[in-house]
Amino acid sequence: MEVVKAPNPKLRVQTKPVKKISPGLVQILKDMVRLTKTFKDPEGVGLASTQVGLDGRFFVAKDGEKFMSVVNPKILLLGKRTKKYFEGCLSIPNVWGEVKRAIYIKVSYQNESGKTITTPLKGVLAWIFQHEIDHLNGTLFSDRVLEQKGKFYKYTGKDETGTDIFEEVTI
Repeated sequence: MEVVKAPNPKLRVQTKPVKKISPGLVQILKDMVRLTKTFKDPEGVGLASTQVGLDGRFFVAKDGEKFMSVVNPKILLLGKRTKKYFEGCLSIPNVWGEVKRAIYIKVSYQNESGKTITTPLKGVLAWIFQHEIDHLNGTLFSDRVLEQKGKFYKYTGKDETGTDIFEEVTI
């Protein structure tokens, strides 16, 4: 299993709802978590099915120190308050951008056992869910940066103190 990189058309697929959570799907989700954990700089915090060339409606997301499996997610409510996040993507290496997203959302999804969960999310987990659900709809964070007339940045390394250096770029 490998991460699909832009501009691969598999990243633009509209995913299909998962009809049954099979042992095969549970294994794919575990493999996706394992793959996501291999990314250290930057750290992988989420991975959608489209990013591994699949078209089912599912992703994995980091929740604190552990990962969660999210199948057939729906955003039921987007809060009115938004915040700009400095966002990157494993499918668009070394490119970052500012994306405005809701800081509070309410979601519904199934876990790997098939149980439906409806819950409010805020902060980082709300941001991850919005980013990954965009993937499931064929939308990349770069599309959001462009539609919001934001700026793009390229990671260029670290300075002598170990601080990350980003340079504004035109894409």
